[in-house]
Amino acid sequence: MLALWFDGNLGLKEMPRPELRAGEVLAQVRLAGICRTDLEVLKGYHGFQGVLGHEFVGLVAAPADSPWHGRRVVGEINVGCGQCDLCRRGLGRHCHERRVLGLKGRHGTFAQYLSLPEANLHEVPAGVPDDAAVFTEPLAAALAVFLDAPAAGTGRVLVIGDGCLGLLICWALALRGAEVHLVGHHPEHLALARPYGVTTFLGKEFLGRDYETVVEASGSPGGLDLALERVRPRGTVVLKSTYVGHYGLDPAALVVPEVRLVGSRCGPFPPALRLMARGWIDPRPLIAHRLPLSQGLEAITRALQPGTLKVLLDMKEEVSGNAG
Repeated sequence: MLALWFDGNLGLKEMPRPELRAGEVLAQVRLAGICRTDLEVLKGYHGFQGVLGHEFVGLVAAPADSPWHGRRVVGEINVGCGQCDLCRRGLGRHCHERRVLGLKGRHGTFAQYLSLPEANLHEVPAGVPDDAAVFTEPLAAALAVFLDAPAAGTGRVLVIGDGCLGLLICWALALRGAEVHLVGHHPEHLALARPYGVTTFLGKEFLGRDYETVVEASGSPGGLDLALERVRPRGTVVLKSTYVGHYGLDPAALVVPEVRLVGSRCGPFPPALRLMARGWIDPRPLIAHRLPLSQGLEAITRALQPGTLKVLLDMKEEVSGNAG
């Protein structure tokens, strides 16, 4: 099968299909999305080597006796050991031995096929097209904000960052009834938030402060600086960004105003799929480019361009023409 491989250098590679462990399925990837975190891997994030990618929609191709065989699926990205205390408490995504699809110890989605435990799978509703379903993982991550900062669902919220994740967070918060403000750097991105009732600001225009909740999704250290400046005393900052490097945090920025800083990563897939099935969120306007896997290097180049939203890798052509 063809795959986009990274081992310090990025390239297309022919490799065998994944071997299945007990309880796993082989999924034929239909579409995969390039995430900002994938681009951070190219800079050394997690020291990952292997097949990149963690956002996908696909068809279960094997084993033939699996109840999932032939079903269209998306999949959660964390694979815990299943035995430790964290896994037994339902916190497998924090398992110390976990592997993470395309990010840590497990080949990812930028390939014609991938393997994943059945327990990680979610069936895609018939009414959700592939080019919406491929956004399930980032939309679920957006919904995690409600778990990490319950007040965000009804209060006055600032979202920092107008990339794909920031926009998905804005849409979800607005649907829940929050008063949402978004600050970003791209007028065309901000325009995608306004139909949901989101108030938008270009960075140089933004003067607001004293927000009950601030969600930082900019992907840069400067976003957290801004979040800590604009959250109200005893408010909450939800940190979504992951990037290579370290942030020099002044403890007084949290201690003096008694601000909560909450890390937030993965979220629930079923409500994300329901939002798309009901037509309440349609992520397809976030698609900037769609290229076949054979043009994977070009796809990464486009994703690296500032201001680019979602770049999709389309595997259907490769699978039909070269399924080895």
